[in-house]
Amino acid sequence: MDPFKHYQRVCAAAAAAIASGVDLDLTKLVVEPPRNAAHGDVANNLPLILASQIKGNPLEIGKKLIEIFRNDEYTAEATLAPPGFINIRLKPRAYYAVLSEILDTGSDYGVSASGAGRKINVEFVSANPTGPLHVGHCRGAIFGDALANLLKASGATVTREYYINDAGAQIETLARSVYLRYREALGEDIGEIPPGLYPGDYLKPVGEALRDEHGRKLLELTDKEWLPIVSNKSIAMMMDMIRTDLAALDIRHEVFSSERALLESGAIPETIAAMRRQGLVYQGRLPPPKGQLPEDWEDREQTLFRATAFGDDIDRPLQKSDGSYTYFAGDVAYARDKISRGFDELIYVLGADHSGYVKRLKAIARALSENRVEVSVPITQLVKLFRGGEPVRMSKRAGEFVTLREVVDEVGPGVVRFMMLYRKNDAPLDFDFVRVTEQSRDNPVFYVQYAHARICSVFRNAVEELGEAVASDASLSEADFTLLSDDSELDVIRRLSQYPRLLEAAAATREPHRIAFYLYDLAAEFHSLWNKGKESPHLRFILLNNTKLSIARLALLRAIRYVLSNGLHLLGVRPVDAM
Repeated sequence: MDPFKHYQRVCAAAAAAIASGVDLDLTKLVVEPPRNAAHGDVANNLPLILASQIKGNPLEIGKKLIEIFRNDEYTAEATLAPPGFINIRLKPRAYYAVLSEILDTGSDYGVSASGAGRKINVEFVSANPTGPLHVGHCRGAIFGDALANLLKASGATVTREYYINDAGAQIETLARSVYLRYREALGEDIGEIPPGLYPGDYLKPVGEALRDEHGRKLLELTDKEWLPIVSNKSIAMMMDMIRTDLAALDIRHEVFSSERALLESGAIPETIAAMRRQGLVYQGRLPPPKGQLPEDWEDREQTLFRATAFGDDIDRPLQKSDGSYTYFAGDVAYARDKISRGFDELIYVLGADHSGYVKRLKAIARALSENRVEVSVPITQLVKLFRGGEPVRMSKRAGEFVTLREVVDEVGPGVVRFMMLYRKNDAPLDFDFVRVTEQSRDNPVFYVQYAHARICSVFRNAVEELGEAVASDASLSEADFTLLSDDSELDVIRRLSQYPRLLEAAAATREPHRIAFYLYDLAAEFHSLWNKGKESPHLRFILLNNTKLSIARLALLRAIRYVLSNGLHLLGVRPVDAM
């Protein structure tokens, strides 16, 4: 039983009774926990909603509603608060119904159908295939994957996608950098890496692979001949490395789309022609950019997308006066490809240096889908690495940055994932290698995992002291929940009852960090319950002289474990059974 869904239904019935015959709009009805827990368990704004539609006094309407709410089977107390809110305190039986539902649904508890029927594309990482992923990519990768998990839990059909930027100047730079490593692999002293090329040691294996495959033959070829050979090999090996690094975080994309394949397919001219037929492009000039003009800026006529008609700040060039296509034209063709695949929403998870793309990406989708397709662009802010409070700057492997794999290998994927999500994505994040491995309440991932492990240890002890039967599914399903009457026990169940609502809200707002925060709070409630048992023996989970109460408390612990486990899995973290 979800108390909040229950009282949404009660509100709808009460509204119909109070305003019989009126066509009511309850879309702004809010049923939520009161901001002050002392006011009750569930609050709603129904008096204010009705007052605006039937032209009455919200407090007078509220007095009538109070009587309806007091007659509900789960209401212990209903009170009216100015200017027009109703606060409800639940009977214990409501919480017992919550426990029953958790035990019945298990790993499906909290899963909803709020996003059912929606087809959503989540594009994330999409780093240039020119080197290993760094810690900034790490945050975006984890956020995108957790968001995809969350949207699936809301009932949506989700596709994880990676856009491979395998065309353009950076790929030629990569190929020339690798060719230098190829010569090195053949025994040549290449000296210092020239400016403008990629210096990282991660390219040495690519050079060695080319040596093993081609021997010295590439030295006999012209640039034009060896560049495509080296480019293809370099991209393939870089993408293998990127996939391996992502797999270390248990992240796997369903679709990899290639920029080069898009260009070679003729999608860009086809897209521009289609947009021209729709009146979405025109020939024109752009005003000069503000501030100091770039040296290569020219006042020239170009093919422009009417982006300002769809919410962008300026119209965007698609084709230059010399006939070449802009990088933005590729973005437009790629968005058109996604839209043609039938997605209802496109989500682009971008880093802080791409915040300027938000308006243009939304404008593209609005124009090409005639406002059918929604676009969300969550921005992940920078990550700063510390070790015991001291900044960590350089990578042993890449030479210029700290790689994702180095972070994962040092502290483990679960720690990295949880801590990268234990802050809102658009806020900067400090990651301290020492702090995230501490065994204390100040380390959120340890605190949550410790709660799960402690519960597992209670079950092991229960079986040892009372026999296997007490922890069996049959025993727990028949537990007498009315024996759970202590305020601390009811507080934990109250927290559990909020989980389905939290998942829906986190999916709707695209904020997986809410789950991490919730799990920490739930773990705190559990640890408090554990400590009370140490101080007051009658509150212990296992009572040798009271098997029925022990079974009831084990049922409560199983419910807590289900929710901890469910939440951790949505974050992509594997729960531990012992620590």
